[in-house]
Order: sequence, then structure tokens, then C-alpha cells
Amino acid sequence: MKKIHRHIFGWFFIVLGILGLFLPVLQGILFLIIGAMILAPEIPFFDKLLHRLRMKYPGLYTKATNITKNIRNFFYGREKT
Repeated sequence: MKKIHRHIFGWFFIVLGILGLFLPVLQGILFLIIGAMILAPEIPFFDKLLHRLRMKYPGLYTKATNITKNIRNFFYGREKT
């Protein structure tokens, strides 16, 4: 069940990111990165892509990581640190 949720939310953010590339209101790149971060454990292509982005844009990657954690906490409860 968790895998299905991961795919639904990941692909939702990917589609939202693609729309955001054409609409001036949405932050397309940020949503694409968030979708890739959600899907990375399941799809190796996104894992490789995130590794390259982490090296090239560390500030954007940190922002996307924080948003992803907030989404995960909202849907699955608090993370244990």
C-alpha cells in the first residue's frame, strides 16, 4: 500500500512540475524535483538524476528535501530521528 501511495504522489508532483514549466504561477522545477525525490527509491532513473542534481544545486536540493519531509510527515506521521 505504501508503494502505491509513493507512486501516486510522486507522479502527481511530476505532472504538476510539467504543468509548472508552462504556467507562470507554479514552480515547475521544484515540483519535478519533489516528484523525483518521492519516486527515487522505486525508480533508478530518478535516483541517478537526484544524485546529479544534489551535486550541481545543493540549495535547491535542500529546499526540496524539506518539502518532501513535510509531505511525508503529513501523510505518514512524524519521522523518527
